[in-house]
Amino acid sequence: MTSRARMAEQTTETEGLYSGLVGILDATVRSLWLPNYLPAWCPTSENQLRAAEDRMLCCIKSKLSKQFVPIANGNQIWTLSLDSSGAAAGRHKMPVVLLHGFGGGVGLWAHNLDALSQQRPVYALDLLGFGQSSRPCFPVDAAKAEAQFVEAIEQWRAQLGLESMILLGHNLGGYLAASVKHIVLVEPWGFPERPDATDQNRPMPVWIKALGAMFSPFNPLAGLRLVGPLGPTLLQTLRPDFKKKFASMFVDNTVSEYIYHLNVQTPRYRVGSLRPDLPVTVVHGSRSSIDGHSAATVKELRPGSHVEIITIRGAGHYVYADQPDDFNQRVLEVCRQVD
Repeated sequence: MTSRARMAEQTTETEGLYSGLVGILDATVRSLWLPNYLPAWCPTSENQLRAAEDRMLCCIKSKLSKQFVPIANGNQIWTLSLDSSGAAAGRHKMPVVLLHGFGGGVGLWAHNLDALSQQRPVYALDLLGFGQSSRPCFPVDAAKAEAQFVEAIEQWRAQLGLESMILLGHNLGGYLAASVKHIVLVEPWGFPERPDATDQNRPMPVWIKALGAMFSPFNPLAGLRLVGPLGPTLLQTLRPDFKKKFASMFVDNTVSEYIYHLNVQTPRYRVGSLRPDLPVTVVHGSRSSIDGHSAATVKELRPGSHVEIITIRGAGHYVYADQPDDFNQRVLEVCRQVD
């Protein structure tokens, strides 16, 4: 074995040991300490989350209904349903189902719900373990956890009687049900983008820098939980871009408060496993910090299959909030093609 190969092997072993140690520490902190102290330590509750979501959705003009959809094992999926502005023809068109990304919730589609529901039914749901949906224990094994997500969505679809649908997901995990007629991947394989350089250059309190350094190896949501009452201030300071994305709708901290309550309550996308006949549209922002080659990679992994790549100019990772008008029009065009 060459010295370079030996060094690479040692590096891999070290990284594996580090990842394992971090996973054990994170799981131990969350399982042994957080459940007992979380309600009092973090200024949040189910009622506060519900109120924060209501504020996010207060600008929606379309007819909106909300419900918990029951699935197996006593779990429930929180669901928004929007009619197609009362148009009888629209009700018979294929519905669009919106799936948020990691750490998100239905309220983050506030820019898109009205526009997308003008011509067809639209559903938005909190994924199992997020938002107002049930938060069961997930397997430690990533593949088994993903399977639990997939099965939950399939059970949700069956409960609502949706025979076919257009699935649109931000940072979408695996969902391979035959009922999907077209899949729209928004910023696939993504991680949350960093704030703009102008935000990074702002003076930042020493205590926030210390907390960031302390919690960076852990689950990204664990830091918000562990800092307790400092969480809202931490989120607003580290991610001022969230407020900017919805500045046309809110002038206060509605968005950051909603995201906070989403994430302090007690994905890789394997595109190669999709059916070859399933059309795929990849939407990404021209200014996104995500690897720009991901869309091309999807196309390479599906030779002979329909893959359309759409670039939204001036948008970052949160395409649907950065350039909502352009995003909504592009999605509606995809929907018309499916019809």
